[in-house]
Amino acid sequence: MENRSRETCSWCGRQLLVPSGAQVMIKCSVCQGITQFVRTVEVHDARRNRLNPAIGGVDFGPVSYSSSGSPGQASSHSPRPLMRPRPPLMANASVYGRKRALLCGVSYIGRKYNVKGSVNDVHLMKDFLVQKMGFPVNSILVLTEYEAESLRFPTKRNIQMAMRWLVEGCQPGDSLVFHYSGHGSRQRDDNDGDEMDGVDETLCPLDFEKEGMILDDEINATIVRPLPQGTTLHAIIDSSYSGTILDLPFLCRMNREGNYMWEDQRVSSVYKGTSGGLAISISACDDNHTSEVTNAFARNTLIGALTYSFIQAVQNEIASAGTGLLTYGSLLCAMRHIIRQAKTATRFKAPTNLSKEPQLSSSEKFDAYSKRFVL
Repeated sequence: MENRSRETCSWCGRQLLVPSGAQVMIKCSVCQGITQFVRTVEVHDARRNRLNPAIGGVDFGPVSYSSSGSPGQASSHSPRPLMRPRPPLMANASVYGRKRALLCGVSYIGRKYNVKGSVNDVHLMKDFLVQKMGFPVNSILVLTEYEAESLRFPTKRNIQMAMRWLVEGCQPGDSLVFHYSGHGSRQRDDNDGDEMDGVDETLCPLDFEKEGMILDDEINATIVRPLPQGTTLHAIIDSSYSGTILDLPFLCRMNREGNYMWEDQRVSSVYKGTSGGLAISISACDDNHTSEVTNAFARNTLIGALTYSFIQAVQNEIASAGTGLLTYGSLLCAMRHIIRQAKTATRFKAPTNLSKEPQLSSSEKFDAYSKRFVL
């Protein structure tokens, strides 16, 4: 019988049976990705400082692979991902393009903790990106429980693969958007000690009770650290405990004088920045509070307060000031104003504490009142 070894798919991380040989190419039956395995003793990865989809992070130097495909003892094969046919998950979403978006709406249908407004948030965001921001329809990947294919359900596995797709092959000038509407949570940071409060913020995928939550550490490693120079990522996170959900180094807060100032969130030597690009997160609340879902914005329709206020503020400010004149400071102020106006609605008890209003974090500091918002 031909000798085979277990190696790791460089695209989705699943185990593959690889026959012995100087060079073999294996197509993964799960993600349809093609990985080339080359016999070697040690791998000096030519893709240094570029995204490694197998681990959702960045390669920083020589790597050797064990028989399991993990860094460690040298193996007879090293995986090299090749250009591949897109998996069914991304079948209708273009991998390349100046603008690309991943929209996740988790409703938790049939659960007592279901969120009825999440799918509405996704539909609103998609229409906004296409009609107002010039995003091509085929560059937007949508994950909800209402999709026809199970690979487009917002499970942990699917969200992880979709986040890798979002940053795959991104280039200078690209604009990326990650929108999430669903439950968020927290858990104690037992690993790298990179949290000021000792707690990791998390997203709750559809199957989080069985498969676990998606930690801010993983989100940072997957869609923040790989960003190259000239690439911009905007994350719009409509969930609870989401102030630092991307684990970005700097958090923008309003001081007592009513001005936005940056706070340094770095507490360890663990790098949480990009590879030269810019990552910005606009989230529903700080790490200690819950988000809001209301029908005060649209009659008889439940919508996330963060999603609606963001879209409405951008549209209003562009209409009044013109495209390219909106700053991050004016955007945040406009979002706060919209949310506060909704307090008068009888079925929406909007927050009075500023910490429960939209939060801004970034991979780098900038003047919020002069830097233009461009999506």
